[in-house]
Amino acid sequence: MTKSSIILSLTVIALTALFSCEKTFTPIVSEDTALGDRAQVKYANFVVNSNRNYVFLDNRVVSGTASAFTNIYPSGASSNMLIAPGSRTFVIRDTLRTSTQVQISLPTTLEAGAFYTMFTYDSLNNAKAKIFRDWFLPTTDTTANVRFANFGYNPTGVPNVDVYSTRRQANVFSNVTFTNMTDFVAFRAATLDTLFIRQAGTTTNLVTLNGFNPLARRNYTIALRGSMRLTTGTLARGVTTILY
Repeated sequence: MTKSSIILSLTVIALTALFSCEKTFTPIVSEDTALGDRAQVKYANFVVNSNRNYVFLDNRVVSGTASAFTNIYPSGASSNMLIAPGSRTFVIRDTLRTSTQVQISLPTTLEAGAFYTMFTYDSLNNAKAKIFRDWFLPTTDTTANVRFANFGYNPTGVPNVDVYSTRRQANVFSNVTFTNMTDFVAFRAATLDTLFIRQAGTTTNLVTLNGFNPLARRNYTIALRGSMRLTTGTLARGVTTILY
């Protein structure tokens, strides 16, 4: 045989062996693609002066990064923790061994396919948690849906608050009590508004939210948080806006 014939024969044999081999792929991690029955949970950390809260479920961490005061996890508007439904217990704690923050335990029942927002609040030595089911309103026009939550901190008591819209020249939320949240109301989208959070029944402004400009067909929670006794600094009373 000529040299070229030998090379050609060896090439044919190699290609035949290559294509006749059965190829297998063994994943190094297990993948769960059946997610339609999961509950979806977003976490807002309003424990004043907290630094590194993680969320645990059945002794397993379910939050990928630590959450400090005012952090939202997951931060993406359409991102949530996916949790199997049923009777579950969340544990929220600071993983630093020397932390003085008390561990929070929150038993709850989650429904398949439902959405929830979980808040932690108060102070390091008295940290608490509360969870709400999110009843998002279907929106097909150019409005946005907005609600308000009262999670301010004051050891002597947090006042009920009103939320006043300068564009509407009226209260959009009234007499919201501590640790409670309103239903959604429609807001005109792509229209700048200034919101005053006031002690209920007064014109005393506690916090001002300038330039609120919601997007059409999106859902928002505006939450009062921080120390009601402070007007300046990172721990002072303020608002956090959560986009869904």
